[in-house]
Amino acid sequence: MEKKMMIAHLLQALEAKPLLIFFIIPLLFLFVVSRFRRKPYPPGPRGWPVIGSMGMIDQLTHRGLANLAKQYGGILHLRIGFLHMVAVSKPDVAREVLQVQDNIFSNRPATVAIRYLTYDRADMAFAHYGPFWRQMRKLCVMKLFSRKRAESWDSVRDEVDDMVQAVAMSTGTAVNIGELVFGLTRNIIYRAAFGSSSHEGQDEFIKILQEFSKLFGAFNIADFIPWLGWMDPQGMNSRLAKARASLDGFIDSIIDDHMQRKKPEVGSDEARDTDMVDELLAFYSDDEAKVSEGEDLQSSIKLTRNNIKAIIMVRKSKLMMITFLKF
Repeated sequence: MEKKMMIAHLLQALEAKPLLIFFIIPLLFLFVVSRFRRKPYPPGPRGWPVIGSMGMIDQLTHRGLANLAKQYGGILHLRIGFLHMVAVSKPDVAREVLQVQDNIFSNRPATVAIRYLTYDRADMAFAHYGPFWRQMRKLCVMKLFSRKRAESWDSVRDEVDDMVQAVAMSTGTAVNIGELVFGLTRNIIYRAAFGSSSHEGQDEFIKILQEFSKLFGAFNIADFIPWLGWMDPQGMNSRLAKARASLDGFIDSIIDDHMQRKKPEVGSDEARDTDMVDELLAFYSDDEAKVSEGEDLQSSIKLTRNNIKAIIMVRKSKLMMITFLKF
């Protein structure tokens, strides 16, 4: 009865003084938030409002994190914008994360650029750990990068012969071995992936790879403060759309060309010269990606066109980035 009287008096006061609503609602909001307050995070540097410790982002190298761990301990918390990050340096905690609880921490973080350029994690490198990732790993081991597949690339040896001949013809003059090896690697990767050594298409593909590599590693404010994504202050959205459109136009034409070819007979020379696109198209589905746990890959994996494009793009991007770093 007393509660009803208090509520009635409160309603009368609100009717008499409507401005009280502007004071009571924030108090109620703070009360609700305090009731659901999260547990405290591990120790770490106190950041600024909204941006957090974003001013330290250029210092977060392995040595910078080691220095912070000496100051704050083996479990370090950082808030970069709206993201909460934890760095672990204690051996026992690292073992817990990497071995004991590896299935929980195995998913790789994906930025806005990675999610968009991989068709929302349609590849294997950034896919969440689960049936799809396990079956794709099996597909790579048994089909795409198997020893039998490597031995079947007889045409790739022609690229090695061309490089050897180029060196032999340059006897008595200076030869840039690094440039020749880089060209050889590029030709082999392109030919093994698409079954062609056309330098015209190859140059276009390399330009797409270079742009993807830049976008994968570019700083994007929307990764840390999501509500700034629609403003696009760095022009990232237009670059991402242009890069994926270039990839779609390039690889879609290659996929269509492979699909129009007549399927080679098993055991023929043409069958031994199949490339990565041919291998992936064997699991192509017009509907949607489907995976199931089973030994028979042909019946347990169905890939969409986006899956095929993402797998080709990420694999070739990694190989070409390794080549760029070496030479």
